Amino acid sequence: MNALSIIDKYYPEENELKHILVTHSRAVADKALDIARRHPELNLDTQFIEEAALLHDIGIFLTDADGIHCYGQHPYICHGYLGADLLRAEGYPRHALVCERHTGAGLSLEEIERQALPIPHRDMRPVSMEEQVVCFADKFFSKTKLDKEKSIEKALKSLLKHGDEGVSRFERWCEMFL
Repeated sequence: MNALSIIDKYYPEENELKHILVTHSRAVADKALDIARRHPELNLDTQFIEEAALLHDIGIFLTDADGIHCYGQHPYICHGYLGADLLRAEGYPRHALVCERHTGAGLSLEEIERQALPIPHRDMRPVSMEEQVVCFADKFFSKTKLDKEKSIEKALKSLLKHGDEGVSRFERWCEMFL
């Protein structure tokens, strides 16, 4: 699989949105790969981690987030499952799961229902260790401050809007991965 070719298919123009996506995704991939290298005991699939990290936000162009040059029809929170649908259609169901499960620190069915989120009502928490590493790495990078890695405190603060469950999951990942 060539993740950048898939990005090129859905983002054929060299524009600010593509720049944001590729820069953000590369930062997430690099952090996830660093975690994998520092934890050989986890026996992580680093090729998959890199591919999945590069593709985890592929669905953003379908959402409405003008601050990052997205002018689609869906609320931004939908980008995960929309990207997952794209990757399933491309024949990459395992990569699709990373897209679907990376929002917040993953979202349980209960959280989705309690917050009445406009996403499919199913459990969307990362399961495999590779999914967890990519989701964790993603929390350190925003798409509006591409040149800056967030501190643990800022990453935690950004998770508060998704509920306490995500915060506890992130804190567990800090213990596991840092």
